[in-house]
Amino acid sequence: MTVMDDWVTAACAELGIDPGEVPVPVVLDLARDVAHQVLRPGAPVTAYLLGVAVGRGADAAATAARLSELAGSWPVELGGTAPTE
Repeated sequence: MTVMDDWVTAACAELGIDPGEVPVPVVLDLARDVAHQVLRPGAPVTAYLLGVAVGRGADAAATAARLSELAGSWPVELGGTAPTE
């Protein structure tokens, strides 16, 4: 197991959640997109918003994809930084 696996397992045990229900790669990809295309502090807030939406019945992968698309279209002049290539 990795440290991430250990952490997710421990946090899930604390919260009474099945670790198999946690789409870690989906959340990490979304956080990366927001951090790089909008602003860094937006990443954990967006992860929280994803969790709220999923808790209300939304599909995690579909919701994360919508939010990643929104981040990708976020105008640089509103605070984000342009990706470097």
